[in-house]
Amino acid sequence: MAWRSIDWNSRTAVAEAPVLTGTDHVELYVGNARQAAYHCQHAFGFDVIAYSGPETGVRDRASYVLEQGSVRLVLTAPMGPDSAIAEHVRRHGDGVRSVSLATNNADSAYEAAVARGARGVEEPHTLEDEHGIIRVSAIATFGDTIHRFIERNEYAGVHMPGFRPDRRAGGGVGLRFIDHTVGNVEMGSMHDWVGFYAEVLGFNVFQEFGDDDIATQYSALRSTVTRDPVSKITMPINEPAAGLKASQIQEYLDFYRGSGIQHIALHTDDIITTVAAMRERGVEFLDAPMSYYDALGTRADGIDEDFDQLRHLNVLIDRDDDGYLLQLFTRAIGDRPTLFFEVIQRKGSLGFGKGNFKALFEAIEHEQAERGNL
Repeated sequence: MAWRSIDWNSRTAVAEAPVLTGTDHVELYVGNARQAAYHCQHAFGFDVIAYSGPETGVRDRASYVLEQGSVRLVLTAPMGPDSAIAEHVRRHGDGVRSVSLATNNADSAYEAAVARGARGVEEPHTLEDEHGIIRVSAIATFGDTIHRFIERNEYAGVHMPGFRPDRRAGGGVGLRFIDHTVGNVEMGSMHDWVGFYAEVLGFNVFQEFGDDDIATQYSALRSTVTRDPVSKITMPINEPAAGLKASQIQEYLDFYRGSGIQHIALHTDDIITTVAAMRERGVEFLDAPMSYYDALGTRADGIDEDFDQLRHLNVLIDRDDDGYLLQLFTRAIGDRPTLFFEVIQRKGSLGFGKGNFKALFEAIEHEQAERGNL
């Protein structure tokens, strides 16, 4: 456990929760950052905007910063076999190291989080160059994942000190911002990690899904959605549930070698255009069976989009009391069946596609079976 629970009956001296303003960036540790950046540029339409490495005075790693809309990804690879970055890649494959959170005060955010039970991994410190200063701190969360607090109010450069501009256009596919990031944790630990986000970061429980909600004839999982009530940063937490066979969450945990970020959901205002462009660029998606569309019933009534186009692109449709959403999930981005992306468009709905769970997980189970992991 990367945190200690606070006795809230005697919490008079405990600081208020960190004040967050959004997701600053997500950093992935990968085996080959240049190759991964090329893939994200040409398949997902990201612009490469900055580079850090030996040429900028950073000796132990190479990093590329990619941007589309307000989505910012940092892809970092080790320069040698003996670093913590190399060990992360050896153990997990390509995966998320940090979900970095924007704040107006990285010092107070860190101090509040630690006072509320978090384990600190980077005390507040300053990064500085001719473009200004950035204050950074970090705490641990599940597995080897961390949350960095990023304060960049006094910085006018590209990303951070140690980076230089590296402008290569990706053309864009209409991705606008990070809707949510999803974590997978071991069976029996979801409640503890939901408590972490509530007690340490002040997140609320936004939605809960039991194994009756997310199940097929073979496998099941449980999920709780936590959300910062101010910034709307959203972190669903999944754990496997007992089933006849291994769930997709257990497969992730086995191949990732522990808890970590399962997927990053990217928002678009026009999922038809975005998904069509991504498919044209070679992005592979999980495909639901065509019978899914025959069984939609009233969930597809009154949508603004062309239904035949959605069906052709295999986009999933769900509805709740607030509206509807459209979503589609990529296949895993690497050879290990771990990290993937979601493309999501919201038309009023605040949900997470509960009505699509069965079709989605049957598609995942089909791929699990092909890998011999179901």
